Parts: sequence; C-alpha cells; structure tokens
Amino acid sequence: MTAVGPFGLSVRDQALEADVQTGLAAVEAGLLDACKSDVPFISEAAQHLVRAGGKRFRPLLVMLASQFGDPHAPGIVPSAVVVELTHLATLYHDDVMDEADVRRGVPSANARWGNSVAVLTGDFLFARASHILADLGPEAVRIQAEAFERLVTGQILETAGPRDGRDPVDHYLDVIAGKTGSLIAVSGRFGAMMSGADEQVVDILTQYGERLGVAFQLADDLLDIASDSHESGKTPGTDLREGIATLPVLHLRAQAAASGTADDQELVALLDSDLTDDDRHAEALRRLRVHPALELARRDTVRYAQDARATLAPLPECYAKAALEELCDLVVHRAG
Repeated sequence: MTAVGPFGLSVRDQALEADVQTGLAAVEAGLLDACKSDVPFISEAAQHLVRAGGKRFRPLLVMLASQFGDPHAPGIVPSAVVVELTHLATLYHDDVMDEADVRRGVPSANARWGNSVAVLTGDFLFARASHILADLGPEAVRIQAEAFERLVTGQILETAGPRDGRDPVDHYLDVIAGKTGSLIAVSGRFGAMMSGADEQVVDILTQYGERLGVAFQLADDLLDIASDSHESGKTPGTDLREGIATLPVLHLRAQAAASGTADDQELVALLDSDLTDDDRHAEALRRLRVHPALELARRDTVRYAQDARATLAPLPECYAKAALEELCDLVVHRAG
C-alpha cells in the first residue's frame, strides 16, 4: 500500500497505484509544457506556481474517476491538465485580489513581478487551458465554460456580499460551491466522462466532486486561521487581513448577535478594525483559534465530507471507490 497524491492517500491496489502515478506524472509534464512560451519571461512567470508544487487534488480526482471506465482513454490526462491550469490561473488572480505575499511556500507572482504581470499570467494560463480543451470536443468546452462561469460568479458574490435579508452563512456556502466546488465537480465529471463511464456514474462523480469541493474549501478556511505558514504554504490569516468573512468568522458573528457576550462583541469589534496592523491581526488570529466558532466550522466541514462519501454509495465496490471515500476523511483531517 503506497501513499499517492495529496495528504498521503493510500492506494491499496498495485494496478490502481500505477495508473494514478503514471497519470499524475503525465499531468505534471503536460502542465510544464502548457506553460511554455516563446517569450522566456512568460514561461518563467507561468511555470512559477507549477514548479512550486501543490496538492494536484483536481488531477488526482480525474484519475480516480476515470477508473469507472477506461482509465487509459486519451482524453483523461489532457482534461486533468485543463482543470489544474484553470485552478492555477485563478490562484494568480486571487493573490492579486488578496494582496497575498506567499503562495505554496514561495513568493506570490504579484509580490515578485507586480499585479499586472500576475493578472496577465493568469490570463495566459486560461488561454492555454482553452487551447487544450478545444481538442476534447464541444461538450467538454461547454462543461468547462459553465464551471468557469460559476467560479467567477462565486467570486463576484463574495465581493458583493449577501443581499439584504440573506443568511450570511447560506450566502457563503453558495460562494464556495461556485468558487471551489464547481471546478472540483468538473474534475470528477471529466474523469468519468472521458473514460466512457455510464451517465449515472458521471452524475454521481460530479455530485461527489461538488460536495467534496465545498468540504475542501471549508478545510482551507480553517487552515487559514488555525495553521502556520509552514503547514499551509501561504501567509496565515490572509482572509482576515483582507476582511473576507469565512465560515468561522460568520459563526462568530452569529453567536455574538445571539448571545451578546462581552468577549464575543469585543472580538467582532477587533475583526472589524484595521487588521493590516500586525499586532491586531495576530491578536485576532489568537482569539479565533480558541473560539467555539472554529469548532462549529469544523463540524460543517465534516458534514459536507460525509455527504460526499454518501453520494458514492451506488457505485460498485472497488479500490477506486475506497480511495474516493478515503479522500473525504483526509479532507476532514486537514481541518484538524
């Protein structure tokens, strides 16, 4: 039994392990190739985050989903490259919006080259993803376009905030279903679809990816508060500093509004203050890390991961299904 992919996923079958490892290696080569340009500076900027590493969570899901059809079908690796290129492109843009200094343990592209280069490099990666996608057929293009629309819509909704009368927690869950769930859902869908799996299997793995994607993002939100930069590969508390209210903060605000305790009100006031101040930022992180709102957010993460696992129930028992189930546990484990 060998650990592969993100978080040390254990694959209990040699044939499955070989397929996954071979597929991920081909994706890595495809990513580097897609990031090459005749202009050396563009190649350097585009390959910056690829070479920094990463979990390759989405390509791994493509590989596992392909096991329910022909895992060696020609469209599988290119579709995995497409979803990871799209994800990487959004990271370049996210870091500009968040003014982040670190990504995957290295200086962010915007910190190294400035915002304009970072934005344009993200656009370059989107263009390369589209070029690969065009060879996968019109249905794949449509699926990716719809997912990308949802991704951007989620980002806009996050920026705009909930409309009057909307529960902020419900709004936030809609945001991350778009921002993160949509592309992870496409990973499951592409893997199954490109392998020629039955339509019912494609639907199941799409739903699984959506729910796992929400759990994955909720776990990331927890890590942003609870981890240090060594664990997460990026600056802790970035969302706090930028005033982005993730689920732990939303639970805190709801509790403060309901209970009105002095400590909760004081912490909310601190979060509403200027957290670009390092001392205030550190104090906000320290207090959130021990607040019950963090545990509530962990429970929500567990619930979405359990929903993802339950979605897999109709699939036949096999090593790939067991690996997909284990992914649910590993996502939760990241959240602490």
